[in-house]
Amino acid sequence: MNTTPAFRALGDPTRRAILDLLAEEERPVGALVDRFAMSQPALSQHLRVLRDAGLVTPRKDGRRRLYRVQGAPLEGVHDWVGRYERFWSARLDALGAYLDDERSR
Repeated sequence: MNTTPAFRALGDPTRRAILDLLAEEERPVGALVDRFAMSQPALSQHLRVLRDAGLVTPRKDGRRRLYRVQGAPLEGVHDWVGRYERFWSARLDALGAYLDDERSR
């Protein structure tokens, strides 16, 4: 699975925030525009990047388009990042040991 489009899309903090909102529930573009200090065309650009990466899909509801998260591309990201978890765990363990040592002084 090619995770490059997903990583590219997730590299932007605004797109990550959009995904966080859509993970709660599907939302129309207007509701997303209300949450961000940007124009509707700018937000639509972010949604397009997310859509092109397969991270969100739109659904028509009358005249509105509701967007929702698609989890499949995130699985590839999770799997790739998971390979490096042992490095984080080791560093967190070292930090914990250091803090325990500092507290005991």
